[in-house]
Amino acid sequence: MWKGRFQQETTDLMKQFGESISFDWRLYAYDVRGSIAHARGLVRAGILTSDEADEIDRGLTAIAEDIANGEFEFSIDLEDIHMNIEKALTDRIGSVGAKLHTARSRNDQVALDMRLYGMEAIDALTEKIQRLQRSLVGLARRYPEAMLPGYTHLQRGQPVMLGHHLLAYVEMLARDAGRLADARTRMDCMPLGSGALAGSTILIDREAVAKDLGFSQVSRNSMDAVSDRDFMAELLFALALLGTHLSRLSEDVILWVSAEFGFMTLSDAHTTGSSLMPQKKNPDAAELTRGKTGRLYGNLMALLTTLKGLPMTYNRDLQEDKERLFDSIDTASLCLSIFAEMMTQATVNEAKMREAASDPFLLATDLADYLVTHQVPFRQAHEVIGKLTAHSLETKTDFADMTLGEMRQFSDAFEADIFDVLKLDTAVAARQAIGAPSPNNVAAELTRWEQELGTTSASS
Repeated sequence: MWKGRFQQETTDLMKQFGESISFDWRLYAYDVRGSIAHARGLVRAGILTSDEADEIDRGLTAIAEDIANGEFEFSIDLEDIHMNIEKALTDRIGSVGAKLHTARSRNDQVALDMRLYGMEAIDALTEKIQRLQRSLVGLARRYPEAMLPGYTHLQRGQPVMLGHHLLAYVEMLARDAGRLADARTRMDCMPLGSGALAGSTILIDREAVAKDLGFSQVSRNSMDAVSDRDFMAELLFALALLGTHLSRLSEDVILWVSAEFGFMTLSDAHTTGSSLMPQKKNPDAAELTRGKTGRLYGNLMALLTTLKGLPMTYNRDLQEDKERLFDSIDTASLCLSIFAEMMTQATVNEAKMREAASDPFLLATDLADYLVTHQVPFRQAHEVIGKLTAHSLETKTDFADMTLGEMRQFSDAFEADIFDVLKLDTAVAARQAIGAPSPNNVAAELTRWEQELGTTSASS
């Protein structure tokens, strides 16, 4: 289809090196959609008759059905999905099929296909993100009284509700969905009609074609339109950051299911055993998710590296963009799905969590706050509680087991009501500021998220 200028046939090795049909066949449905819309545009431009466009529509629809049913034979001689479909169409309907490529190039054709594919993928990914959010909200609802330590530096810091901890990931995932939506906004721009780089002398009503394809706008610069892959880089970045959040959640789950923590148990259906050690129950889904995050990072960096030195406009280097995008979408989609399923069936050891949350040192900051409310400057209060902690460790006496007189050796501000502060439930309930983990706050946030996600506590 492009050999008129050439005197020699392409070698088999060059065909193998240059083909993309082995992976870009996945774009067939979007390529067909774009071609049908382009045919309608050619009718408006007077290049095709309505009958010819209808014939093209039927032919392309049949080809798409054959591909979907696994009955289409792809050829690397035709390099890519565009030429495979066009050749099949011409074989089936004759010279009418040969008119279809008028006023377009594979450059604007692939740019169109990737945008259509990306927008649909974002919609599917967003639903999977919401499914995981529902799973986390549902897990929190099943254990409304569960408390555990909050950690910094993986050292116990302060007690929090389990729901508060899980909702932190719900918030992260909401930002991920927002980034995807934002990327989709810029993706929603039709490049078809830009041609190879300078449009065409045949005037196509691009806005009408865009409307047929569901785009809200058309590109304003033909050179930018065929060489732009910003929309792909944005999507890969959003997925890489999503991977970061899933990897952090994975790490928490891996710690929680360990014998050392014992906070959580995963179902047998979402764990694996050892070929040697019969007692093992491994959190492979979480570990694989943590590992696959590296692929999401790598795909982003690979695309950025491909783009960084390209002169205007289209260069064949851009063929390397698709596998990166396909892999990131597939990887993120699978990780979201398995995590949503896994967390729905996970169980929590409330007693073990509460035991860890009952570590008296977790209330050290509460003791400092107590002194502040009794007119002790915070820095002085911090030093007092630090010394009290050292004394506790030295004497092996928990704060609650000390006498008031013992405490007053460190500050005269301590009074009899100090022992009320040292009750775990009281301490957590006192954290009532917006965004803090009191039971009332957590319950309200769970309700808010259930409404946001279109679910209820009964169905979560």
